Amino acid sequence: MIPKSHPRYKSLILREKIKNAYKEGYLADSGMIAHGRGEAFDYLIGEKTTPTSKNAIKTSVAMLLLAKNPVLSVNGNSTALAAKEIVDLANETNSKIEINLFYRTKKRVEIISKIYENLGYNNILGNDDKNLKYIDNIDSPRATASEEGIYSADLVLVSLEDGDRAEVLSDNGKKIIAIDLNPLSRTAKIADITIVDNIVRTIPLMIEYTKKLKSKDNKDLKRIIDDFSNENNIKKSLEHINLDKYN
Repeated sequence: MIPKSHPRYKSLILREKIKNAYKEGYLADSGMIAHGRGEAFDYLIGEKTTPTSKNAIKTSVAMLLLAKNPVLSVNGNSTALAAKEIVDLANETNSKIEINLFYRTKKRVEIISKIYENLGYNNILGNDDKNLKYIDNIDSPRATASEEGIYSADLVLVSLEDGDRAEVLSDNGKKIIAIDLNPLSRTAKIADITIVDNIVRTIPLMIEYTKKLKSKDNKDLKRIIDDFSNENNIKKSLEHINLDKYN
């Protein structure tokens, strides 16, 4: 039992969720390492959403609302931390949800599918091996994609570092939104929009912005996107992390 008075309470709760996901069999052991790496960067940004990231989140929502076939790509980590919020975001933005795992096993796919079904989302993609297509130039199980989902998507939201797949998806003309606490990762640099923030804060904020921006016309949404520079976004994120401020 972690006392709420503990100064690391929120962080420790997230660790528990990751640990439980591993015990329940849908998170690979390397997923715990990935979480630890992200936790280190979260500590450096102060464990809060920066103004820079809020702008990236707002722009991401505008891009999602303008997309014709947006897909939210989920794995063990994102499911463990934000499954309910991901379902809410998918419903708010008319996006699809697709399972995509690096260490893909039938058991993990089945458990993750069931988690989303229990949350009332019955149209999960990427769980039927017989109907998956393969994206060229990705030499890992992450090459799988459902035809109606990631394979034909014009926009894919990926969480955590996913550099090889993000690069190929981008080369295939798809817009990429990345939620990645590491602004130095290949994913962060490849993405059209990089949200340098923790997914547990990002997804709820995306839902809030969606409700605010839904009433905007396409010109207003496009203006938000045109005013955004991911290069400047990453630069400002790195400046925020600047360790000199801790001296």
